[in-house]
Amino acid sequence: MTLGPRCTFVPPFLLERIAASDHAAADHCRATLARDQEFRAGRETLQPATAVPAAGSPAWVVDTAANGSTLPGRVVRAAGQAASGDASVDEAAVGITATLSLYADVYDRASYDGQGAEVVLTVHYEQGYDNAFWNGTQLVFGDGDGKIFGSFTKPIDVLGHEFTHAVTQFTANLTYQGQSGALNESVSDCFGMCVKQRVLGQTAAQADWLVGEGIFLPGIHARALRDMANPGTAYDDPTLGRDPQVGSMSDYVDTTDDNGGVHTNSGIPNRAFQLAATAIGGDTWDGAGRIWYAALTGSGVTAGTDFAGFAAATVAAAGDHADAVRQAWTTVGVTPGAGATTAASPSGSAAGQVLRVRRTGGIAGRTVEGSVDLSAQGATTEAARSLVDRIDLSAVAEPEGSLPDAFSYTFEYAGRCVTVPRHRLTDDQRALAALVLEPGDTAG
Repeated sequence: MTLGPRCTFVPPFLLERIAASDHAAADHCRATLARDQEFRAGRETLQPATAVPAAGSPAWVVDTAANGSTLPGRVVRAAGQAASGDASVDEAAVGITATLSLYADVYDRASYDGQGAEVVLTVHYEQGYDNAFWNGTQLVFGDGDGKIFGSFTKPIDVLGHEFTHAVTQFTANLTYQGQSGALNESVSDCFGMCVKQRVLGQTAAQADWLVGEGIFLPGIHARALRDMANPGTAYDDPTLGRDPQVGSMSDYVDTTDDNGGVHTNSGIPNRAFQLAATAIGGDTWDGAGRIWYAALTGSGVTAGTDFAGFAAATVAAAGDHADAVRQAWTTVGVTPGAGATTAASPSGSAAGQVLRVRRTGGIAGRTVEGSVDLSAQGATTEAARSLVDRIDLSAVAEPEGSLPDAFSYTFEYAGRCVTVPRHRLTDDQRALAALVLEPGDTAG
């Protein structure tokens, strides 16, 4: 099967900036970007993530790629075994144990699929690889370049972050594009932070809310990769530049880069989570964490859900803390439920409505848009009316994960909006997109 999404911890724009500099780590960042590009272009194929655990399989295994690229590599340590003496292997073991414990003890979830799937982790991936990722089937960690980035197994929240991408894939399956993609990234930061705080025994008020603290080596002007309490302040360095994350909808970045700014705009829901957690008080994982988990796994959040839709789901799940959660979202400029991007129901009458279709993604990241006034006359509008009247724009194939760089199609109609990856378009959805967009845009 074709895997996706490959969700990386360090955003591409940061690696690109370093790669374009004269820093000693530039070559490593260029190699990391090239490796990621090869993955996207080649559509790496592996066995799908385990749906049903094999009898007697351990909860997790840590492999080493021995600085090569073959996955998963050679098994070094499994659950129940003693420390190996390899720092990266043992850090990964501690991290996955803590992460599985959080999900099992607090959220009653057995592994990422909810069925106890064995978790496969690979360390020592490539030479000086500056990232960590979930590729749709396993977790992978680089050693860092030793000049800017250290080992990606060192900060425990990195592991919690990537593992949560797997949880998201098996629950809401948030499309890795635009607001739903930023939510995908934010949810991983939120639960990575829950892992970190639980291990450290910190309450929401005591925590520093720094994501990836310790990933940068001494000499780099950076406290962490992201700051959930104060997005945009995690680093300010001559080589890295200034942290571009935003923490309010008033600063929302509308871009085609990084799948619609998924790592930049994720600061908005990140800050909402931090505000909610501190307002609720106590342990984040037991307060705001439970609410966010209920939203992620509930029926109100689907692949195309936007900030407002997710905010509405968290308020609905908050019980006695609904006012605190609502205020957290309002503070960052999100009105729960307003313009929510959730699955659309059959459209009914098309008269007097404008249908908009937008295609985003692809290797070039180009956006193509088109619209048609369904109240107008003409052969195109007649055909579009016929399609809209008979199809459910939310009807997609069984969730299997969206690819970060693949084309996605967003249909907006009658106050509803849904985003569908190209490989999951129904025949009618494909026909409708072809009708509205320029000829050839739905080819391939």
